[in-house]
Amino acid sequence: IEQLGRTRSDPYAWVRDDNWREVMRDPAALDPSIRAWLEAENAWTRDRLEAPNAALQEQIFAEMKGRIRQDDSSVPALDGPFAYYRRFRPALEEGGGEYPLLCRRPAHAAFDPDPALETILLDGDALGQGLDYFDIRKAAHSPDHRLIAYAVDDKGSEFYTIRFRDAATGRLLGNAIEGAYGDFVWSADSTALYWVERDDNARPIAVLRHDLLTGLNSTVYRETDPGFFVGVQKSRSGRFIFVTANDHTTTEWRVFPADAAAPEPTLIAPRDRGVEYAVTDFDGRFWIRTNAGGALDFSIVSAPIEAPGRENWTMEIPHRPGVLILDIEAFADFLVRLERENGLPRIIVRERLSGAEHAIGFAEAAYALGVAPGYLFDTSILRFEYASPSTPAQVFDYDMAARTRTLRKTQEVPSGHDPADYVVERIDAPAADGALIPVTLLRRRETPVDGMAPVLLYGYGAYGITLPADFRTARLSLVDRGFIYAVADVRGSMARGYQWYLDGKLGKKGATFSDFVAAGRCLVERGYTKAGRIVAMGGSAGGMLVGGAVNLDPTLFGGVIAAVPFVDVLNTMSDETLPLTPPEWPEWGNPLSDPAAYDLIASYSPYEQTANRPYPPMLITGGLTDPRVTYWEPAKWVAKLRHEAPGAGPYFLRINMEAGHGGVSGRFASLRETALEFAFALTVVGDSSP
Repeated sequence: IEQLGRTRSDPYAWVRDDNWREVMRDPAALDPSIRAWLEAENAWTRDRLEAPNAALQEQIFAEMKGRIRQDDSSVPALDGPFAYYRRFRPALEEGGGEYPLLCRRPAHAAFDPDPALETILLDGDALGQGLDYFDIRKAAHSPDHRLIAYAVDDKGSEFYTIRFRDAATGRLLGNAIEGAYGDFVWSADSTALYWVERDDNARPIAVLRHDLLTGLNSTVYRETDPGFFVGVQKSRSGRFIFVTANDHTTTEWRVFPADAAAPEPTLIAPRDRGVEYAVTDFDGRFWIRTNAGGALDFSIVSAPIEAPGRENWTMEIPHRPGVLILDIEAFADFLVRLERENGLPRIIVRERLSGAEHAIGFAEAAYALGVAPGYLFDTSILRFEYASPSTPAQVFDYDMAARTRTLRKTQEVPSGHDPADYVVERIDAPAADGALIPVTLLRRRETPVDGMAPVLLYGYGAYGITLPADFRTARLSLVDRGFIYAVADVRGSMARGYQWYLDGKLGKKGATFSDFVAAGRCLVERGYTKAGRIVAMGGSAGGMLVGGAVNLDPTLFGGVIAAVPFVDVLNTMSDETLPLTPPEWPEWGNPLSDPAAYDLIASYSPYEQTANRPYPPMLITGGLTDPRVTYWEPAKWVAKLRHEAPGAGPYFLRINMEAGHGGVSGRFASLRETALEFAFALTVVGDSSP
């Protein structure tokens, strides 16, 4: 390949089917020779990894399934005359257990368990029956409560079909929308749906208005820059609909009234490279979270609804370095914002009339916090969810006026769980340049810190995404077997603010990989484990992270789990026909036009940097219909690993032939993939007996 005066070879380029667009929609279209090779790889993994550990995998699967309440349900959310919620059937019921049921009951009986009061609006088990893959991206009732719109994907390609049902009778309406991205909102009068269209390259490029009376679609906005993805959302008040266009570092919003019959979106502020903003309406104005004007960790401004341009922005909450404003949610008399400082989130409530603010506080060393504002706008009740690595998720209703909280639900672990049996720690691992990397640890209280415990070290490190310190029941199958489960918030996340993200992207991307290695080395130095007892794990961009880290320090790790790993970075970023390539250039650089970006990506891309090193065993997975990390990236990487380092490994490739980026669908079926990953970890550094 000749590019910018540079030459590289890619002997496994043939694994990329020229017909990949059709394969996304129909996996049967895959070239037979490529299919035969992938299936042979899968068979080898079954024979060498899965079959010898079948009993262990089955035991782990049974444990994980036993920690999930089979008839689990969400806390009902009020909206006018009804309370809406999701629930699951027990797996023991015929055809039950895998997919959610969308239900409602009268508002006055929101917490009444009488089944006679329930209406099942959407039966996920019935819709997904007999399908190899099934996903409901979104389901939403119309403002008048008469109709249900829902977006489903049965290939894993993320091309969704939106359908409509009568809420009272369950009757499926005739009109359906094909080729959707999955995001949509209702018009105020319930006669139209605003949805996002995907093009042939799987990019969300336009917002269309679907008229339910005529079945016709009309374009509201169409993006011409392939580097910007389009979205649609409704304001919390229900008054406005926003059309968004963004790449990873730049946003542009348009707005029109939700009751407009022929909408003409008004631009709020033109895109300005590197400037991000997000809008809601509050107190008769638009309130805007933005990094404009050098507000690295974001500030909040307001603007007149009739003239929302940047020249009319008024500062409301100034920028405070080190305090990252993550999100804002508006209510009639309160504005709620989610912030993060020193790696920990918090909720701030602002009263509309007085401007007074107060925080909702928490005491654990590490925890996750999420806001679920619900449907109501004119209410003083805020719903939020709290969890920690040892504490199951709790859902609270918080009265913002009275400053009192009501516990609505605690995640149940049917097989039993006592948070006191576990220790959660937060340590700072020093990087080579002195930066302190937050690492969250979970272990059983009796697990000794004597340098011998096996560790699963998880990371991501891209797009500013910070991994929540939440509760995951699956992890307990490792922790209860003596593992320490560690999560490193390396640079590339926003664990320590927006600058932490900037320090792990583009020309500074190398810090992401060295941070992960530094986190592992710190665990060794502090006596938690020793070199060769750490399993590195990451998915998607986190797969790139562990691939880059194992190239830097292969002997630190006893194993690598790379799930749908983005490892063929140079070739992917050089192929502008792929779905995510143009929007990703602000994150990685453009090797088609920038020689410095080419050289930088080539210096860390795991595929390019594969060499004859003492690599540990690796489990590498992918999905045939994955539009985000295409199947050929993990497949090519395994082929190159075998060729360049044949004496290391072994390398196990598992391509899911019926799924995409998220793996197998269904809440229980997906546990089998996790069971395989954990069995691999136990095999390479732990106790592999059942």
